[in-house]
Amino acid sequence: MAAPADQRIAVPIDDPNADTEWNDILRKHGVIPEKPPSPTPMIEEAILEGRRLAHENRLEGKELDELDALEDEEDEAFLEQYRQKRIQELNTLTKKSIHGAVYPISKPEYSREVTDASKNGPVFVNLISSLGTNIESRVLSELWRQAAKEYGDIKFCEIRADKAIENYPDRNCPTILVYKNGDIVKQIVTLVTVGGVRMNMLNIDDLLVEVGAVGEKDMRVVKRKRDAEDAKEEQLMGKGIKSGNLRHATVNDDDDWD
Repeated sequence: MAAPADQRIAVPIDDPNADTEWNDILRKHGVIPEKPPSPTPMIEEAILEGRRLAHENRLEGKELDELDALEDEEDEAFLEQYRQKRIQELNTLTKKSIHGAVYPISKPEYSREVTDASKNGPVFVNLISSLGTNIESRVLSELWRQAAKEYGDIKFCEIRADKAIENYPDRNCPTILVYKNGDIVKQIVTLVTVGGVRMNMLNIDDLLVEVGAVGEKDMRVVKRKRDAEDAKEEQLMGKGIKSGNLRHATVNDDDDWD
């Protein structure tokens, strides 16, 4: 039989993480481990940092007319700094905008217009379906035209898939090929991984950022993302108002029965 000093005594513990005098005694004697530090201060610090960054970047992506409309709300020097930054960005984009439209290409032109051209900057190729019934292909072709117009500094090309690659299956259309420095760096077969027929310019922006064609802070990317967030917030607020009106109407209907 073990000596009394060697026997372990079952100590009643309700909640080892509770801030009680009894738990403090148990921690002091090593019966229960030290309480881990509370994550609350770290969470609060992260929230404050997020708010600080959001405040500092509140003017990112705003157009010149939007900045002008804030003259009575923002510090004049801070506003002028962003105005000059925006003008510089616009001037840079104007100089780089040498494309502005989708290039329809043939197989003999492919090497020159795509592979060789990608040594001077990324080239995005849309292999389109030969069938007018392919909805995804039609959706991407429309987005391709919009992207080429907005991103005039980037080259967008389009070619029928079966003309570029013999016997290329139509079920794989549309196919997106991204070339950089003469090589394919990204390939997307059909739109299933990028929203399907619901694919939109936000998905195009994500692709451009992913392959390094534009930066994530590009004013066009930031503005579209901000506009989408604002639209979503307005939609949620609209649903809240409708829900509130419905509850109010229900209460009134109940009152009519009294």
